Amino acid sequence: MEEIRKETEHENKMGTVPVRKLLVSMAWPAVLSMTINALYNVVDSIFVAQVSEEALTAVSIVNPVQMLIIALSVGSGVGINSLISRRLGERRQEEADQAASTGIRIGLINYCIFLLIGLLLTKPFISSYAAKGTYIFKAASSYMTIICVASLFLNVQVVLEKILQSTGNMIAPMICGLTGAVVNIALDPILIFGLLGMPKLGVTGAAIATVTGQLCGMCIGVFIMVKGEHLVNVKIKGFKLKWSTVIDIYKVGLPSIIMQSIGSLMLILYNMILVAYSTTAVAVLGVYFKIQSFVFMPVFGLNQGAMPIMGYNYGARDKKRLMDTYKEGLKIALIVMGIGLLIFQAFPGGLLKMFDASSEMLRIGIPALRIISICFLPAAFGIITSTMFQATGHGMLSLFASLLRQLLGILPLAYILIRIGGVTLSWASFPLAEIIGLTYSAVMMRRLYKKEISSM
Repeated sequence: MEEIRKETEHENKMGTVPVRKLLVSMAWPAVLSMTINALYNVVDSIFVAQVSEEALTAVSIVNPVQMLIIALSVGSGVGINSLISRRLGERRQEEADQAASTGIRIGLINYCIFLLIGLLLTKPFISSYAAKGTYIFKAASSYMTIICVASLFLNVQVVLEKILQSTGNMIAPMICGLTGAVVNIALDPILIFGLLGMPKLGVTGAAIATVTGQLCGMCIGVFIMVKGEHLVNVKIKGFKLKWSTVIDIYKVGLPSIIMQSIGSLMLILYNMILVAYSTTAVAVLGVYFKIQSFVFMPVFGLNQGAMPIMGYNYGARDKKRLMDTYKEGLKIALIVMGIGLLIFQAFPGGLLKMFDASSEMLRIGIPALRIISICFLPAAFGIITSTMFQATGHGMLSLFASLLRQLLGILPLAYILIRIGGVTLSWASFPLAEIIGLTYSAVMMRRLYKKEISSM
């Protein structure tokens, strides 16, 4: 009876609390957590930049691989989140529990993939950017190996966070993220510069600080999941995997994984385009992705708060609450992105100087930040609309939008523009591609509304 009572309270919260209040209450922990995560990613690079511009370039080369780890873990988590929230909305408790238990196994499988990548593919990957024996090659190889081999912590942490978020619990995931971020930030200067009697490890120290923070975040997540009471039950022993559940998870999760992996692939290939012209341009692009996370991560946090609300009310067939959540999320996203756009337009030099930018880095980077940031406003629409696609079980629509923007948009445009007007003109590929993605998302959102949502 106690479990039924708690489930009813949860359903009342998701189905009756005013949408704006509910969205803010569920989103702010994720927004705070992801903003702090963005902070420690930036702090990593700020400290590394104080070692040398070569060190910053080494970390920038590995950044797409880190993005790929996050893509696989978060993408799988999106599928788990979406399935659990929909099954709870449909009052199918056993299937929600099955999805949560399956999610843990998926996290472990994801880790095995990156363990092999770290052990077998690190040096071949780095050699495509830097000659063997150089400082950049050695530093990047060390950083990538550590990040991949110790990715177990991030993969498990993310799955646990998504399971908790799917039930409306946004505080526990925030605690996990904050713990990891605080530990990482504290260890960065100690391990990079050799403070408090520790050896001076440089780029390797930054990698160790990162995975140690992830370890701590995972431990907090495991503790909360084991000791707390939740709306889903995770079975460790005596659990029988159902492939139908895996398929349901990846109907949404696989497109999300591919969609986010496309971003990693795009950055890998964009770096290859840039490295032929300037290694400094590679560092600039890496710095941009670090800084822009302060703008995008709050919107992705909003995304995490909106998805279970959308998924629940889609499962409950409540059209008004579903669309109200979408509209409120879009309004907030546009405000956040608008503020980010103003900052990037007004203070590009100041942002770059946080990374000890050289005169050459400033020359390339100032126009880069101003031009690329034009994409922020159309990106707000794309992110929130993709959330609607995923929450309603239409992850393929999000995938196609990402394909249009990043593989069919940014890369071909960058390849053409860099040959017409050099590195500076190539940055225009970002806003141009985002406009293409916005057009597609608007058309698909209209079609989804007419076909499914309007008749609810």
